[in-house]
Amino acid sequence: MKRVVVTGIGSVSPLGNYFRISWDAIKAGYSGIAQIRRFDASLLPWEVDGELKDFNAEQYLSQKEKKTLDPFVHYAVAAAAMAAEDAGIPTYAPLTEGGVRGENHSFLNSAGVIIGSSRGGISTIEKALISQHSLSRSNTRRYRLSPYLMPSTTIGMAASYVAQKLGIIGYCLGISNACSSGTNAIGEAFRLIKSGYAHLVLAGGSEAPLCRLCVEGYGIAGALSKQKRHSGVGPSTPRPFDKARDGFVLAEGSCILVLEDYESALERGAPLYGEIIGYGNTTDAFHITRPSPKGEAKAMIKAIEEAGLRMDDVDYINTHGTGTQIGDMAEAQAIKMVFGEKTTLIPATAIKSLTGHMLAASGAFEIASTLMSMREGIIPPTINLDAKDPECDINVITEMTPADIRVAISNSFGFGGVTAVIVLRKI
Repeated sequence: MKRVVVTGIGSVSPLGNYFRISWDAIKAGYSGIAQIRRFDASLLPWEVDGELKDFNAEQYLSQKEKKTLDPFVHYAVAAAAMAAEDAGIPTYAPLTEGGVRGENHSFLNSAGVIIGSSRGGISTIEKALISQHSLSRSNTRRYRLSPYLMPSTTIGMAASYVAQKLGIIGYCLGISNACSSGTNAIGEAFRLIKSGYAHLVLAGGSEAPLCRLCVEGYGIAGALSKQKRHSGVGPSTPRPFDKARDGFVLAEGSCILVLEDYESALERGAPLYGEIIGYGNTTDAFHITRPSPKGEAKAMIKAIEEAGLRMDDVDYINTHGTGTQIGDMAEAQAIKMVFGEKTTLIPATAIKSLTGHMLAASGAFEIASTLMSMREGIIPPTINLDAKDPECDINVITEMTPADIRVAISNSFGFGGVTAVIVLRKI
C-alpha cells in the first residue's frame, strides 16, 4: 500500500480568495459572515450568509467560460489552479497534432480529479427558472434558456472542467453526498492513491448555493440561524456548541487539495503538509435529516482503525460543528462514544463558526485547516461560543492555543445520515 500525503492547497472562501489569507483570518478569529447581498432578503427571517468578497473568475476563466459556467465551477477551477501551483505540478500540456498531449502527457495521464458538491449549479438553475417564469407571465413564447444550462450545472462539471483546464486526462469523478461530499472526495482520492491506482489526485469540494431557493429551502427546514448581527460589533452567528445556537449560516466557496503518493512527492521535492492515514465513510440508515450519534461514532472508529491507531492516539478534533441544535448535540455524543473519558481533554474546534457552512467545500477546507494546525502547532479559535451547552461536553477551544498535534481527525456529516471522517498525521 502507498503512503498518501497532501502537497498542495487552494481555496476561495468567505474569509479570502487565497487559502493563506483565509488561514490567517481563522487564526485571528475573524468572521466571514455578513448581511445577505446576493439577492433581496429583506423580508426573510434569515439575514446573513458567507459570500466571497471581490472574487474575479476572469483570473482563471475566459469571459465566455465565466458566462456559461455556474459559479460553483468557477470556484473549483480557481481553487484547483492555486492548489496545483502550490504543489508545483505541471498543469497543462497543449494538444499536439493528432490530439496527443505534449511532454507532460504521461504524468497527467495517471493523475485524477475528484470534486464533491451538494448543490451543483443550483443558482444558475434558479436564474433560468425565474427567467422562464417572467416570459410566461408576459405571454412570450420564445424560449431563452442557455444551451449550456444542463451541462454547466451538473454536479460532475466541477471535476471535469478542472481536469480540462489543467490538462488532466486520467481518473475523473463528481461526488454528491450532501455536506460530506468534499470530505468523501478526499477520502476516495486517498483510497485511489493508497491502492496504487493513481499517483496524484486533486480532490475537494465546491459550492455556490447563495440563492433564494437554497436560503429559503434550508431555512424552512429549520436548519438556518435567525440570529441578527450585533450592532457595530459583528456577526453573532453561527454559534457551534453554544446554548443559544439556532442553526447554521449558509456560505459558498471551494477548497481543493493535491493528494500524492509519498514517494512521488519526495522525488519532486514537493511541499508536505501532512499525511492522510485513515478514512471512514458510513451511513446510519436512520433518518433523512436527523443525525445518529452511533452512525457518526462508527465513522470515526472505522477511520481511526484504518489508520492503525488507538482512540488515545488522537490529539485534536476538527468538528463538523454547524451550530444546529440537534447536529451539534449528536456530534458531541458521538465523540464521547468514541473517546470516553478523554473526551473533555482532546481539544476541538468548529471552523464553521468563522466561515459559515460551505456545504461540500467546508469538509475539504476544514481538512486543509487541520493540516495547517498540525504544521504550525496551533489550535485556532471557535468564535461565538459564549456559554457552552452542557449537553455538548467536549473541549471546544475559543482562543488560539499552542499544541503539539501529531494525529488529528476531521469530521463531516450530511443529510441522509452520510458520514465522512479523515485521519491526518503530522510529517
